[in-house]
Amino acid sequence: MGSFSIWHWLIVLLVVVLIFGTKKLRNIGADLGGAVKGFKEGVKSGDDKSAEAKTEIPPSTGQTIDGEARKETTKS
Repeated sequence: MGSFSIWHWLIVLLVVVLIFGTKKLRNIGADLGGAVKGFKEGVKSGDDKSAEAKTEIPPSTGQTIDGEARKETTKS
C-alpha cells in the first residue's frame, strides 16, 4: 500500500499527458531547463566577480605603517 507499481505511474503519466498535452509539457520542460541554466551561469559569474575583486586588491601582508598618535587639545 506504501509504494505504487509501474502501472500506477504509467496511468498517472497518461492522464497528465491527456490533460496538458505534449506541447505544453515540452514548453514547461524547456522553461525549467532554461531557468536552471541561467541559475548556474549566475552562480558561476558571481564566483568570477568575487575572484576578480580579490585579485584587484593588493595584498597587505608584510607591510608596516608607522605613525604617531597625538591627543587633540582645544584652545580656549
